[in-house]
Amino acid sequence: MDKNDIFNEEFNGGYAKIDRYDETKVTAVASHYKDIITQLGEDPEREGLLKTPERVAKALQYLTHGYDLKPNEILKSAMFEEDYSQMVVVKDIEVYSMCEHHMLPFFGKAHIAYIPNGKIVGLSKIPRVVDAFARRLQVQERLTNEIRDCIQDTLLPMGVAVVIECKHLCMAMRGIQKQNSVTTTSAFTGTFLSNDKTRAEFLRLVTANLH
Repeated sequence: MDKNDIFNEEFNGGYAKIDRYDETKVTAVASHYKDIITQLGEDPEREGLLKTPERVAKALQYLTHGYDLKPNEILKSAMFEEDYSQMVVVKDIEVYSMCEHHMLPFFGKAHIAYIPNGKIVGLSKIPRVVDAFARRLQVQERLTNEIRDCIQDTLLPMGVAVVIECKHLCMAMRGIQKQNSVTTTSAFTGTFLSNDKTRAEFLRLVTANLH
């Protein structure tokens, strides 16, 4: 099976449950987790842990399947010429990613806007681009920039704005153990950088309760 087909999310125009895996990778990763469980002081042969290495291997493969996706191609698959030059905002996009420092989850929301310059993109493709970058070992700062750059380089709009707000379990469960802290990152291009009013309008729209 081609690795690019393993996590094909589009079935009948929507999302489908993904339960196909690269069995070679599953076997390799699971073998290491059996040893990890032993090193942690547990018995990998007891009933509750017998299938845990395989489950963890499959979970990690799913959580990092963004490596097998091409975000720019996701956008190119639904680009259309359109004479529209006002702000397009997609907000409250759910984000789930893995901190590359401790391999613990961070999660929250992304708010994205762009100002078209002759081309628009199917709205569902923007959350898909977020997933393609988020489903990798990440830091929030790089994730924010990667989403911005992908949209800017592919659509060539007059500007892109990205704001991400996340909670990090590496801060909540270990280390400083601050459960209520939220990390916010932002990245802008074009008009959003050069025009204060445009940037302010974006921030007003993503903080307003319009629905």
